[in-house]
Amino acid sequence: MHIIKNCLGQSHELAEKFVKAGDNVVDATAGNGHDTIFLAKLVGENGRVFSFDVQSKAIAKTREKLIKEGMTDRVMLINDGHQDMDKYVEGEVSTVMFNLGYLPGGDHNICTRFETTCAAIEKAMNLLKLNGAVILVVYYGGDSGFEEKDALMSYIERIDNKRYSVFKSQFVNQPNCPPILVCIEKVCEII
Repeated sequence: MHIIKNCLGQSHELAEKFVKAGDNVVDATAGNGHDTIFLAKLVGENGRVFSFDVQSKAIAKTREKLIKEGMTDRVMLINDGHQDMDKYVEGEVSTVMFNLGYLPGGDHNICTRFETTCAAIEKAMNLLKLNGAVILVVYYGGDSGFEEKDALMSYIERIDNKRYSVFKSQFVNQPNCPPILVCIEKVCEII
């Protein structure tokens, strides 16, 4: 067992620090439903998870997991792009989680793109309550993701440091383009 967890494990450790029972949160990339289930457990019976994916296959897989866990009542599944989250989410959220790249086991041609991801991150930051966080795990490499990763790394360096603290973590001695963890914490309201 490793003490330093992989980026996905670290993202969950961070989320546990930001999410409280009763909170509203967003899973911006439902995928196979793992983060949606994780977040639904954190928010408890009185919280709400807004879970987005453009692929109906991902929404169906996530729904199946929610039914098995008995948590359908605390999750709203939304078959739409995360860049449209402001059309569905009202009020503040404590955390927005993203797993960028493509659906594991899915079509590699259907993947996140910087333009829509950037729009989604900006909307997510606007939805955050004070001391809330946007948490991203950036998967890239092989046949997809380099352009999104490069543009995203440049973008996060320009986020207003008076309103947000931005943290980036990556293993540097692992092969095959190890994922990158990014956390954007809202530290101040509009100045």
